[in-house]
Amino acid sequence: MKHSAKTAKKHAVSAKPAATTDEQGFTSVQTLRKRAREGLDKGPVTFTYTIDRKQLVAKLNDALATEWVCVLRYMRHYFSAEGMLAEPVKAEFLEHAKEEQSHADLIAERIVQLGGEPDLNPATLTARSHAEYKEGKNLRDMVKENLIAERIAIDSYRELINWIGDRDTTTKRMLEGILAMEEEHADDFRDLLNGWIGD
Repeated sequence: MKHSAKTAKKHAVSAKPAATTDEQGFTSVQTLRKRAREGLDKGPVTFTYTIDRKQLVAKLNDALATEWVCVLRYMRHYFSAEGMLAEPVKAEFLEHAKEEQSHADLIAERIVQLGGEPDLNPATLTARSHAEYKEGKNLRDMVKENLIAERIAIDSYRELINWIGDRDTTTKRMLEGILAMEEEHADDFRDLLNGWIGD
């Protein structure tokens, strides 16, 4: 009788679930493997992803709309800029349009990775965009409007990065790269405005 009670106790101990973390707080290999098999339809969004995905996707779609409005504004300025100083400024507009397009591509790809859908509905782009679509009265005004738009983008990206914090480091790094380029754009336009001669 004693022997069978001992055996039962031994089996009960061995049936106890393995610890999910080690003494340093790292997840056990068994737990990592088990979790990886659950929710395969979520792709890269795993158990440790703690941010509200729907809210982040909505914020990223606003950023996507902002980038597209910027692309459209830059292209409008590129095609309509005229005057003695137009050629070098037009080249700046075109370069920035291409860079904003690359930002939009990165954001759209990340939205899909997070299980969302990029919202490229033309009917709502300007309403969702943080930056405005301003045509500008003349070349100097176009430069000024683009500087304003870049400053808006800088603040909105910085806020989004701070909100994300360490909860989604992949998205955060992507946005930090975009923010750095928006700051370069703003610096370019500030230099143009500061060195402007005439109207």
